[in-house]
Amino acid sequence: MEVICLHDEAFYALIDKVLDRVQQQQAVREDKWISGSEAMKKLRIQSKTTLQKLRDEGSIRFSQPEKKIILYDTDSINDYLSRHSKATF
Repeated sequence: MEVICLHDEAFYALIDKVLDRVQQQQAVREDKWISGSEAMKKLRIQSKTTLQKLRDEGSIRFSQPEKKIILYDTDSINDYLSRHSKATF
């Protein structure tokens, strides 16, 4: 068995790096298909009607695996937000 000794500063720096890496890994694992409430949260809208309008216009992709289940594609939501972003001055 090996014993590794670290100074306090090096130990906490290592912990910070590990936490950053774990958070990056979790961010990458975002679901491709999300529920309507998650889509509304991501789009920062409050109305289900607005979400349906975006779906009906073809602005965002969706999947309907069952009659009452509608899932939204996070990539298309991100693309929609990017298309409607304005350049800074």
